[in-house]
Amino acid sequence: NLQLDKTKLVILSACDTGLGVLSNTDGIYGLRRAFAIAGAESQIISLWKVDDTATKDLMIRYYTLVTQNQQGRSEAMRQIKLEMLKDTTYAHPYYWAAFIVSGDWNAMTD
Repeated sequence: NLQLDKTKLVILSACDTGLGVLSNTDGIYGLRRAFAIAGAESQIISLWKVDDTATKDLMIRYYTLVTQNQQGRSEAMRQIKLEMLKDTTYAHPYYWAAFIVSGDWNAMTD
């Protein structure tokens, strides 16, 4: 019953937020779908257990790109992943590949 019609972005950065239960007729039931049905334009979800420090660093940089630079939601995530790939601390995909953007990929507008 939650109404999120004016919500531009929901970030579910905890572990396994992209997982759900498969239904033969309706697809996957999970948090992402619930937020989409409630009206959130886009969601960021994780596909496996994530490192807390790497997630914090990724999300700080992501928020900066989508809010201050007005980049598209998917493009901002792509840029962050490329940056982390070049960082010796976070180069392994374990640290950044779990996060995907679902829904509207464009820049957020007021």
